[in-house]
Amino acid sequence: MRDFTSKTVRLVKPSGIRAFFDIASTMEDCVSLGVGEPDFDTPWHISVEGMNAISAGKTFYTANNGLKELREEIARWSKAKYDLDYTADETLVTVGGSEGIYCALCGCIDPGDEVLVLKPCYVCYEPDVMLCGGVPVTINLTAENEFRLTPEQLRAAITPKTKILLMNYPNNPTGAIMTRKDLEAIAEVIIEHDLLVVTDEIYSELTYGGEHVSIASLPGMRDRTIVINGFSKTYSMTGWRLGFLQAPIDIMKQIKKIHQFLVMSAPTPSQFAGIEALRHGEDDIKRMREEYDNRRQYLLNEYRRIGLPCFEAKGAFYLFPCIKSSGLSSDEFAMRLLKEHRVVVIPGTAFGECGEGFVRTSYAYSLSDLKKAIGRIEAFLESLH
Repeated sequence: MRDFTSKTVRLVKPSGIRAFFDIASTMEDCVSLGVGEPDFDTPWHISVEGMNAISAGKTFYTANNGLKELREEIARWSKAKYDLDYTADETLVTVGGSEGIYCALCGCIDPGDEVLVLKPCYVCYEPDVMLCGGVPVTINLTAENEFRLTPEQLRAAITPKTKILLMNYPNNPTGAIMTRKDLEAIAEVIIEHDLLVVTDEIYSELTYGGEHVSIASLPGMRDRTIVINGFSKTYSMTGWRLGFLQAPIDIMKQIKKIHQFLVMSAPTPSQFAGIEALRHGEDDIKRMREEYDNRRQYLLNEYRRIGLPCFEAKGAFYLFPCIKSSGLSSDEFAMRLLKEHRVVVIPGTAFGECGEGFVRTSYAYSLSDLKKAIGRIEAFLESLH
């Protein structure tokens, strides 16, 4: 019998993260720095709105693009926060940010189009490009430049087939950010070469020591940018599966078709909870961001103290320490640390080959867990010498 599975899907590698959690699930007393998920409960006032929606029987399908009231709130929030000029009709409510990324790529890629992917990167980017018929072209970023994209790197990667730049700042897995000056420099190249930008800004509210700038707010960029964002990281609502996508209306009309046939609409109780989050969740954001910042500074100082160089990541809730001094590869380091000292970290190679020599660690955990993890990592390093 012939193989009925897709050749394209067979070429997609499984997530490099899962293996570590599968092993950790069989072990007792593990400390995990591996999951990119807030450890806070969803703020109670937001949860109440979701429960009220269920109690009131609001469990029907909404319009494909989401509740109008929610889309209006998203448009207002995006304008107030990041000076984005997308209307409610240019806003699509998605099942998390991940669906938004896929819909954006699927709606804009023709077979053979090249998509520039900045690595290290979130694990779904390259597979999504491939599943949509595109050709991922890697731009390898470096710790020496704090994993920022330069106009020189961008120019060098562009070919006549290049159509889209897929970017993510604040970044997963590195925690890197791009300043307004950084973005202005690459915006010139984008406009010059008539490219589309898909920007995943799911960590936009988790920026430390400065305000997040969206590339879509720069002159000439609104009509060539698709912005992905959501509620998961900002409001600790990962399981609610609620995200959004904003794009100029002509692009949105095509993307909406993908969403219609893929999921129909985002979960209705989650959408009502999202309205509450946007209207009354600012204090929650501030509280969680301050706590993340305290953990960030603690973990950064501790890595440097125990001999793991680490640039000061100023976004998201990840640090990307260099483990080259251990003499181990990223995979060896992560696996031995797990098996010998019961700490979960993710090898940098899970996010691209240029992640070799690094591991991703999340500080979306309690300070007591971070202290326990540091003690075990320090003991592991001592055992290697």
